[in-house]
Amino acid sequence: MSDTQVSRGRRVGRRVGRLLGRVLTGIQPPERLPALLPRPEDDAAIMDCALYVRGSRQPGRPAFADAYALARRRRNGFVWLGLYEPSWSQFTAVAEAVGADEAVVDKTLDVERRPAIERRGDVTVLTLRTARYVEHAELTATSEVVDTGAVTLLIGAHFVVSVRHGGAGALADVREGLQRRPSLLGLGPWSVGFAVIERMVEVYHDVATRVEQDVEKLEETAFLRQGGCDVQQIYQLKRELVEFKRAVLPLQAPMRLMTEITSELPPGLRQPFGDVLARLNQVVDRVGTYNELLDSILQARLAQVGLDQNNDMRKIAAWAGLAAVPTAIAGVYGMNFEHMPGLSWRWGFGAVVLVMTAGMLVLYRLFRKSKWL
Repeated sequence: MSDTQVSRGRRVGRRVGRLLGRVLTGIQPPERLPALLPRPEDDAAIMDCALYVRGSRQPGRPAFADAYALARRRRNGFVWLGLYEPSWSQFTAVAEAVGADEAVVDKTLDVERRPAIERRGDVTVLTLRTARYVEHAELTATSEVVDTGAVTLLIGAHFVVSVRHGGAGALADVREGLQRRPSLLGLGPWSVGFAVIERMVEVYHDVATRVEQDVEKLEETAFLRQGGCDVQQIYQLKRELVEFKRAVLPLQAPMRLMTEITSELPPGLRQPFGDVLARLNQVVDRVGTYNELLDSILQARLAQVGLDQNNDMRKIAAWAGLAAVPTAIAGVYGMNFEHMPGLSWRWGFGAVVLVMTAGMLVLYRLFRKSKWL
């Protein structure tokens, strides 16, 4: 099943879930309705949940509702809830707790959404595309080179909710690394947004470097006379590079916007966001260069294939010309006319064979001289 079909099925499932929710709202008493939604803190979709106060993680792993209530009572506290592919009902419960509307739920659970930043009331929705290089022994016409996914961050005054889809972009290392930087973590919820973006850009650099190695290998084998790369290999790598480009290139606009929103970002994060944007621009430039290089390799390889096909056609035509000499002579003498020259001659057969051989030798030398053979 394709990613498009999966995304369409999830959207249909969310619509059905909302419809069932409205029906159940009309059936159940208001005081019993919250029991219909599962507690997100008890679900396997929860990767981690932590309360941070003044840049330090508080002991334990509290339930999200309890941690969020404590964070709102602390001036320098916030809670970071990490989710992995939650269901619509699970995430809706979290969204309602932080004051996010239904549009935020739909955008967050849309796995095909492009990188973007949007303000919805008191909640900032930041969408990123994750990327991961897929190891492969050799590039084939069906090799997967880049695996992409999505991470959406809901950032508010006292909370961060990260929702990840796909195998790429795990945030456990980001959390551990950020907890070792209490001065950065003490800047509040936007420090999590910065740390996640910084890690994504670092991964982009790594993926770009690995893809560059694949491009260099194709470049080395593209012009080999024997055992050169297949055109389908170039097409496959170009498709994977385009997928990677769709994850990287659209992030530039949200990053520029974030560097301009000085009221949202703490003063200590404005310059780091600018540095990350500069590194992101480098990745975009590298991806554009690789794309142009693949276009050149593809065009050169297609020209070489066309030249090889032309040489093959000339060889086929030359051998057909050689075969035409005995075919023509044999065809004439195969007409079975009664009066034909040489039919009663004793050495007629030998003479005809000699003429055939001589004619083929002359044509063979001419074809060799013109490099058709």
